[in-house]
Amino acid sequence: MRLVSHVPGAPAVPSGAERPGVLVPDGATDRLLDLSPVLGEGVTVSDVLADPELTTWVRDAVGRVAADAAALATLPRAADVHLAPPVRPRTILCLGYNYRGHVPDGQDPAADDPEFPDVFVKTPNTLSGPSDAVVVPAVADDVDYEGEIAVVIGRRAHAVSPEDAMEHVAGYTLFDDVSDRAWQRRQSQWAMGKCFDGFGQLGPAVVTVDEVPDFHDLTVEVVRDGVVTVSQSTATMVFRLPRLLSYLSHVVTLEPGDVVSTGTPQKLPDALATHRPLAPGDAVTIRVAGLGELTTRFTAPHATTTGAHDTSTEGVHA
Repeated sequence: MRLVSHVPGAPAVPSGAERPGVLVPDGATDRLLDLSPVLGEGVTVSDVLADPELTTWVRDAVGRVAADAAALATLPRAADVHLAPPVRPRTILCLGYNYRGHVPDGQDPAADDPEFPDVFVKTPNTLSGPSDAVVVPAVADDVDYEGEIAVVIGRRAHAVSPEDAMEHVAGYTLFDDVSDRAWQRRQSQWAMGKCFDGFGQLGPAVVTVDEVPDFHDLTVEVVRDGVVTVSQSTATMVFRLPRLLSYLSHVVTLEPGDVVSTGTPQKLPDALATHRPLAPGDAVTIRVAGLGELTTRFTAPHATTTGAHDTSTEGVHA
């Protein structure tokens, strides 16, 4: 099941509050089933993920609509809808150097694994959705992308054991940890390079855990200018999910809707050798089979289309 948040109106001119929805396959396309008329105002995707009964009801609703061709045909295409971030996390935790071969500059990529995860925080202002353009700020001149898989929490997790950690996961989505390398290098902490407005694009959908048989058997790919610049399996993660979530939950209590982004693989050698900062007009696409695709489009300040959020992706490869 693929849950989304959407805003009424065309993608470029949304109007109103975000609503929960679910994607229903229709041949080669997806259609959007709006859940708000039944669930009521104020109910979010995070609420659905946190409530097993609601989750079951939505899954049954998808089955009924998918089996009714006439009803399915009345639903809008997902491509014609403004998609917001699927969840609005209270906490966004991110991982640096969590794929083997991806290490800080100057470090041997064949060195032993680190003892502990390298964790940093993205602030709420960074969040942007699949339909939003990401602004390249005037003061940022080395903007880069990082294609990642994000874990979405569905059940409160505090000091959980590795053996129990996965019971707290509701699903997965894609995340572009957009970063400005010049700002990131200015200090020992990465916050200023990581936390420009809009530098955390999330989506398009939260894919529930039942749709992903093995998280550690996925391939993260990023495409820029028609060329694959990143391609690596989650099997090569340094810290696997159960250990990682347990570790984090001993410090930060994870609540439904919170996001843990699991890190980016290293770029492929040709992409590293020809690094070019992102500029207005550029776009990159993150894709993971089973989780979909997330395309980040970059724009100049004050150049976003009406209704799109003024939201503004490696040197340092976090």
